[in-house]
This record gives sequence, C-alpha cells and structure tokens, in this order.
Amino acid sequence: MSPENCFLLDFETDNFPLASTCLNQSTNHSSEVPFQPGVSYAIAPAYGMLILIGLIGNITLIKIFCTVKSMRNVPNLFISSLALGDILLLVTCVPVDASRYLADKWIFGRVGCKLIPFIQLTSVGVSVFTLTALSADRYTAIVKPMDIQTNNALTRICIKAALIWILSMTLAIPEAVFSDMHQFHDKENNKTFVSCAPYPHSDGLHPRIHSMTSFLIFYIIPLSIISVYYYFIAKNLIRSAYNMPVEGNVHVRRQIESRKRLAKTVLVFVGLFAFCWLPTHIIYLYRSYYYPEVDTSALHYIASICARFLAFTNSCVNPFALYLLSKSFRKQFNNQLFCCRPRLIMKNVTECKCMR
Repeated sequence: MSPENCFLLDFETDNFPLASTCLNQSTNHSSEVPFQPGVSYAIAPAYGMLILIGLIGNITLIKIFCTVKSMRNVPNLFISSLALGDILLLVTCVPVDASRYLADKWIFGRVGCKLIPFIQLTSVGVSVFTLTALSADRYTAIVKPMDIQTNNALTRICIKAALIWILSMTLAIPEAVFSDMHQFHDKENNKTFVSCAPYPHSDGLHPRIHSMTSFLIFYIIPLSIISVYYYFIAKNLIRSAYNMPVEGNVHVRRQIESRKRLAKTVLVFVGLFAFCWLPTHIIYLYRSYYYPEVDTSALHYIASICARFLAFTNSCVNPFALYLLSKSFRKQFNNQLFCCRPRLIMKNVTECKCMR
C-alpha cells in the first residue's frame, strides 16, 4: 500500500483527539476495509451543507443579540460566546476533515498542523466551559436570586466570557506544541511517509494519557458540575411549586416561569453537547488503548464517520433549539431571515397597481 493510500485510509485507523477529529493521525495502515472513492462524493457535500446551516444559524443568533437591545442579557451574552465558538469550529475543523476525503495528503503544512488543532480544542473548550457558566448563572438566578448583582452585570459577564476563552486557549497550547509532521512506517509494505499527528506512532503511553485527559477535562468534569447545579435547580423549583399559594403574585409567577424556561433551554444545550460528543470520546478512548492493533472492521469504519459528523452537528443545532424553545428569539430570528420578504411583497403589490 502506498503512502497516498495510507493517507486515504487513515480515517478508519487514526487516533484523533477530542477537538482534532479532522487531524490525520495514522497508525497501522493495513486495512480490511477498502477505501471507497464514492465516500468523498457523499460526505463532502454533507459537510458543506453542515457548514452552511451552522453559519447561517450562529451568525444570525449573534446578530440578533448584538442589534436587538431587548435581547441583550446575561444568558444571551453567554449563548453568543457559545455561537462564536461553534463558528470557529465550523470554519476550521469541518473543512479540514472534508479535505481528507478530497486530497491524498496533508495540505495545510507544518503551520496548519499546529494551528488547526489549537483552534479546534479552543472551540470545544469554549463550548463546554460556557455551558458550565450558563448553568452556574441559572443556579444563581433560581436558587440564590438575592446574590444577583445588577450593577455592571453585562460588563462582568463579558469579563467572564473573555476568561473562558483565555482558559480554553491555555488548555489548547499543548496541542499546538506537540502536534507536528511526524514520520510513520508501514511495516507491511516497508514504506515511510509523513503525516500530521500530536505524537509519533512509537509512543504508546501518550495517546492513553491524551484521550483520558481530554475526556475528563472537556466532558466528565464539566458535565458533573452542571449536573450538580441542575440538581439544586430542580430541587428549588419543586419546592417553590409546592410552597407558592394558589392565588400567588402574578409578577412572581411570571418571573419563575421565565427562569424555568431559560433553565430548560440551557439544559437542552447541555444535553445536545453530551449526546453529540460522547461517541467521539468513546472511539478515541477505544483507539488509544488499542493503539498498536487498529480495528479496521466495517462497523468501526461507519462508527468513526458517524461520530465525526455528529460532533460537528453540535455546532449547528443550538440556534435551532433556541428557535423552538424561545418565542422572543423565534420572532427576531424570523425578522432577520425574512427581512426582505415584506419589501418584495410591497414591490409586487406596487407593480400590480401600476399594471392596472
């Protein structure tokens, strides 16, 4: 098998990190599942559609929160930061992953080999840490509303959002430092080739440490913290429902209902993140602990592609989840997307009158 064919097959056998699922990390390239040229014709358009849908949704979301004054609040600022991280992932990781099906070699050079994993891991960090901050914000609003400080609230949240980005970039620095163009040897055909990877093939311990650390920092620990927050939120809401008199204050009831809806929205975001990224973590853990012996079965081949696509899908779904859950956002979203429709209708009406 030639080095070029090895590259084309590496999506079956590579060991990709959490945020570098589109990074080429070849190991043992003997394959029982032949590469299908038709795969590129099916997956590349699907990735293109994913990028288009994700960019439309997330850019519209950010535009709404920036231009509509009534939508500028603490949760929405965090959601805007989350959308920015998703855009970053869509314009970096997804095109790089698509290139694997269209090119027979790493086309982004040594600089790209270091920069792209750094950007990708930063994006995933921003997503999960922002969801944790959103959960903490909902916990404060519902369980400890007296602790909310209204003075300069947006300024403080901007600082927190900036710190989340700084933390995510700091945690991504090792990815940029160790990722490089490493040399790999295909023992079956006695050929040597160069590929972008975060560690050389000879290192067996590094992938295990890397996969477990990524799983803990970017999945288990944040979701565990979020679970604790939501346990106390649910407990407080249940107690409030029992203690509130039947003829309670209308304003208080509306406030509680509003907070419940926001908490539900954040919980949906968290659930989508957990669902979309879990298969990627599982496959990476599996591959890292069986690093020398690569699974090249058809089941593993299909599971790898589905896990990649599902992880990328998470960067598209939040705006549409918000569209279904929030009436105010739905109204603004429709206004932004169909802003030209009233003008076209008026133009057609005017033309009809002129013809008469």
